[in-house]
Amino acid sequence: MLKTDFLNHPHQVSRVTTFAKNGMVAASQPLAAQVGLDMLKRGGNAIDAAIATAAALTVLEPTSNGIGSDAFALVWVKDRLYGLNASGRSPATISVEAVKAMGFDNMPTFGWTPVTVPGAPGAWAALSKRFGRLAFKDLLAPAINYAAEGYPISPVLGDMWNRSFQRFKQELTDQQFENWFTTFAPNGKPPQIGELWRSPDHAKTLKEIAETDAESFYRGNIANQIAQQSAANDGFLTKADLAAFTPEWVEPISINYHGYDVWEMPPNGQGIIALIALNLLKNEDVKQLSVVDRYHKQIEAIKLGFADGQAYVTDPVKMQVQSMDLLSDRYADQRRQLIQDQASLPEPGTLPRGGTVYLATADSEGNMVSFIQSNYMGFGSGIVVKDTGIALQNRGADFSLDPSHDNVLEGGKRTYHTIIPGFLTKDNQPIGPFGVMGGYMQPQGHLQVIMNAIDFGLHPQAALDAPRWQWLEAKQVLVEPSFPTDVAQALARKGHQIQVALESVSFGRGQIIWRDPKTGILQGGTESRTDGAIAAW
Repeated sequence: MLKTDFLNHPHQVSRVTTFAKNGMVAASQPLAAQVGLDMLKRGGNAIDAAIATAAALTVLEPTSNGIGSDAFALVWVKDRLYGLNASGRSPATISVEAVKAMGFDNMPTFGWTPVTVPGAPGAWAALSKRFGRLAFKDLLAPAINYAAEGYPISPVLGDMWNRSFQRFKQELTDQQFENWFTTFAPNGKPPQIGELWRSPDHAKTLKEIAETDAESFYRGNIANQIAQQSAANDGFLTKADLAAFTPEWVEPISINYHGYDVWEMPPNGQGIIALIALNLLKNEDVKQLSVVDRYHKQIEAIKLGFADGQAYVTDPVKMQVQSMDLLSDRYADQRRQLIQDQASLPEPGTLPRGGTVYLATADSEGNMVSFIQSNYMGFGSGIVVKDTGIALQNRGADFSLDPSHDNVLEGGKRTYHTIIPGFLTKDNQPIGPFGVMGGYMQPQGHLQVIMNAIDFGLHPQAALDAPRWQWLEAKQVLVEPSFPTDVAQALARKGHQIQVALESVSFGRGQIIWRDPKTGILQGGTESRTDGAIAAW
């Protein structure tokens, strides 16, 4: 078990770590966490709880994810860690030439063009089929009920919803976006904090997904509805694209950091960026560094990780380098030399060529799940399929239109993906799931949370609550309002262009559950930057 300090830590926290014995669910919405706990109490396992929570979050936090999301999962069952990649592929007929012919120099953010096949419903069904205990239709019942009967909007959710509405009202004026406003801004405005919001369309679609084990979404009535609306708006996505989708079970990747194995999903996810950065720092006695040098080295390491990740990460079938090469000690030794006393502008190394919700669950049997799903950039593409409540993600926006780039747009290809679940083990025993949602903040959040926990012994809640930084680009670094001013000034003297954020909304939102291998006691932390909650018993 991690040696954590529950009484003395350098950061003031707004919550305390939660302890439990029989089960735990950590999520960004209290009602969703309770849904997962209810499944555990009904005799379900951690996988059942994760599926039910994820489905509920499509209703309870539509500002970050939806039925049209992608998903990834790391699942610990019976002394083994499994990875599930449920990110969808681009439409078979899309191409760089076709997108440029539409007048775009870069992939657009909104509309049908950046829409790839949604993977979340397929992920729920695949997890249930392989590891679940309760009936699939029972797992989606709470989400269906919340959609049909409604629920009151929580504070951070209401703020995020209003931000998206204000942006969409200015930018999404084309007829193809009309269904978004009908669904998410009834009566011409977003639901307010404390106001009841319901969506019968969500309820109807989730019910059909539940009754068909998600088959309708990919090869049935729902697929027809998606494909028909795509065709009516000159979209590339077809019924054949949906029918071709299946989630993929993959082997997770890891590095050993100060005695612990830190696990991430392999590319096309960006989790490898966190591992690259930790690999660069693993020879450091971090506790002997000054606070300023620690932050400086973290920032420089994550910049090197992003330089490589954004150059090489794409569909694993199309990758020109191997994950093992990016994570090798030899390559780390080479790249580590680039971390000097002043801020740098790193370039990718030379190698052999070859909006989001996060939740964590654990049960009394030792099963644990690290699960993440997202539409991207909040509500995603701005496209909502009429009469379904399905807000489609816009993951294709990360494709490059440069033919020489590894992540260049091609038909039937998975793009570089920002959403990443994490998992920690020690000596082949599970410690537990962790994650920090939030676009390109995610590997940066993973790095900071893991170092807080391993190097400084912060318990889960303190590890999450500690002030965060976020590298933006070049030498630009954003720090939270609570970030120590003297440290920020010292980093600026090292060449970092420090900006102090006025709020913490962009610094990621995480969850952690650790398990003591000897006693089975669970301890969890939830994000103070959102409406996060832990449900436990």
